[in-house]
Amino acid sequence: MKFLFLTLGGAALWVAVASPVAHLDHHLLTGHMVQHLVLMMVAAPLILLGAQSTFLAERVWTFSKHPAFCWLAGTVTVIFWHVPAVFELGMQSHSWHMFEHATFFMAGILFWLPVIQPAGGVATRWSIPIYLFLATLPCDALSAFLAFCGHVVYRPYLSMEGHGRLSPLEDQALAGALMWVTVTFAYLIPALVVTAKLLARERKQPIESGAY
Repeated sequence: MKFLFLTLGGAALWVAVASPVAHLDHHLLTGHMVQHLVLMMVAAPLILLGAQSTFLAERVWTFSKHPAFCWLAGTVTVIFWHVPAVFELGMQSHSWHMFEHATFFMAGILFWLPVIQPAGGVATRWSIPIYLFLATLPCDALSAFLAFCGHVVYRPYLSMEGHGRLSPLEDQALAGALMWVTVTFAYLIPALVVTAKLLARERKQPIESGAY
C-alpha cells in the first residue's frame, strides 16, 4: 500500500511539474492554480502516506507536534506566492519558478503532518477538524478575491487574451473558483471523517464502561 501511495504521489508530482499540463501555467492562471493544488493537496499527502516509517519520515514527524508551525507553513506559502510582485517574479525566472514548486510541495508536506500520523490513516483528535477548518479561511479569502475582484491581478496574463477561449479575467475567475472548491473539499472532507470517528469513539466508550 505504501508503494502505491508513493507511486501515485510521484505521478502527481510529474503531472504538476513535467506533464503537458505543467506547460499551461505561463498561458493560463488556471493552469498555474492546478499546479499548486496538485502539489499541496495530492502529491504531498500521498507521498507522506507512502514514506511512513522511513528514516526521513521519522525525523519529519517531529514537526507534527507543532501544528501551529505546520499550519503557518502551509498558509503563509500560499499567500506569499500569490502576492503579485512575487508571483510575477516566478513567471519571469525558471529557477525561481522551480523554487516556487519546491516550496509548495514542502509546505504541503508540513501542512498534512498533523493530520496524517505515522501509524497510518488520519489522526483522531478534536484539534484536527479545527486545524483543517481554519486552513480553509485564508484560502477562501484569496480565492474569493481572485474570482470577484473585477480586474486582472497578475499582469503577465494580460497578454494572453483569448488563449483557450478565456479572457484573462475569466481565466482568473475560474482559477479562483477552482481553488475555492478544491480547498473546501480537500480540507473539510477529512475534517468530517475525523469528527465522525471521534463521535463514534465517544459513543462507544460509555457502552464499554457499562459492560464492566
